Amino acid sequence: MARNKVMDAGDAAKLIRDGAVVTVSSSSALGCPDAMLAAVGARFDREGHPRNLTMLHPIAAGDMWGVKGIDHIAKEGCVARILGGSYPSGPSSAEPPAIWKMVTGDAIPAYNVPSGILFDMHREAAAKRPGVLTKVGMETFVDPRLDGCAMNAKAKARPIVSLVRFADDDWLFFPAIVPDVAIIRATTADENGNLSYEHEGGILGPLDQALAARNNGGLVIAQVKRLAAAGSLRPHDVVVPGILVDVIVVAPDQKQTTNTPYEPAISGEIFRPLSSFAAPKFDVSKVIARRVAQELRDGDAVNIGFGISANVPRILIEEGLHGAVTWVIEQGAVGGVPLLDFQFGCASNAEAIVPSPYQFTYFQGGGFDMSLLSFLQIDRNGSVNVSKLGLRPHVTAGAGGFVDITARAKKIVFSGFFTAGAGLAIEGGALKIVKEGKIKKLVDAVEQVTFSGPRALRQGQEILYVTERCVMRLENEGLTVVEIAPGADLERDVLAQAEFPLRVSGALKTSDACLYHPEPIGLGLRSAR
Repeated sequence: MARNKVMDAGDAAKLIRDGAVVTVSSSSALGCPDAMLAAVGARFDREGHPRNLTMLHPIAAGDMWGVKGIDHIAKEGCVARILGGSYPSGPSSAEPPAIWKMVTGDAIPAYNVPSGILFDMHREAAAKRPGVLTKVGMETFVDPRLDGCAMNAKAKARPIVSLVRFADDDWLFFPAIVPDVAIIRATTADENGNLSYEHEGGILGPLDQALAARNNGGLVIAQVKRLAAAGSLRPHDVVVPGILVDVIVVAPDQKQTTNTPYEPAISGEIFRPLSSFAAPKFDVSKVIARRVAQELRDGDAVNIGFGISANVPRILIEEGLHGAVTWVIEQGAVGGVPLLDFQFGCASNAEAIVPSPYQFTYFQGGGFDMSLLSFLQIDRNGSVNVSKLGLRPHVTAGAGGFVDITARAKKIVFSGFFTAGAGLAIEGGALKIVKEGKIKKLVDAVEQVTFSGPRALRQGQEILYVTERCVMRLENEGLTVVEIAPGADLERDVLAQAEFPLRVSGALKTSDACLYHPEPIGLGLRSAR
């Protein structure tokens, strides 16, 4: 007879030894085993144990809106080192999360490792291979010739990545890190520990993490919403088999994602009517999203990131073109409608939800057609920063999957505002700059290189930058203005607002007038094939 695996969260926390390497499956609040992390933090407060943990987070654990995640254990003495694909983030006006205070205060070595590479490191650890050889991240902050993923001085003193020569080529090498404990989450566990994910919006690496721990003699703790009788789950529904699970912790109140106790459309149990997805209000952001949408092709598979571009799927719905493009997001959804705000990272009406590590393999290999992403800064080489904002570090989550996605993407369309803090309006079918922004975003050198323009050019990637006042293309001769918004003055509003000289195309055109009026624009997509 199988042993009883069900345990109180507090008792499960007592199983974690001092000095353990702990990996956590999560994406902000999506899939976050928050009750288990809270129990670990509470035990440390009572007993001073477990101490000196190394934490692995392929995607951030927790948010700034009620799911503390990593902040339950972000305490001096409890966490000794952290490697995260991303970190909890929020508005600049909010108090920074405790983990950010530890990072910026140089209290512990902290690293921002691309999410896909962190998942790869788990697979290598599970197979007892030495580590990950990759070109993802070369010539970005990931590269040891720049920051080597280090977020502070303590991390720079303890490198985790090296540049190596293999098969007559240069590679980045990340040694595998073996987890002693995996803390994962699911919807249902049967009494044998078999795990199913029917209420989850993503499958965030739990199998890879459980294998890495189990194969190296470690402990696997699964937080779930409910318990079922042994053998009652359908075999095809089981994502993590019970042979990999040591402990089951039942947390019936676990949230599906941020500010969302449970929404069946997120987990694909129902499909929402297209009419339930609100069209973006008509403003400058919508104009940018429309212009981005003009770059799409019928039949494309398109990755989408946070920011203005997240509204592009709704532009297609408004234009009667839903389904012409298949959206793919890093948490694993394929197709459907990517969601916004607190539900970002989830999709409704998805065609499939694949495990996030395999979605990252798809991205790293460049199997998709295009990516729509944001920027914080652009430099004279076309390089982009999205991962570091020194004055307000917790405003950005770090790189997440951005580096994996951009490494070999055939085409990337970055979008954002040309300056920060500008007063903007649309009047009479034209852009009106009421007040110029105080902070330039086209800078001589970005604060951190999250995307390398020179490398993209050498690889033949097509790179566009869409802003409210112009469209720019990365060319061999430099960053080139190829299109200008009606109402924008080229010299005053564009060239004078960059810290470096911009080239101007000899075939400079004015953006389509239809973008600047409230009614649908009659968008037509050319064929991808």
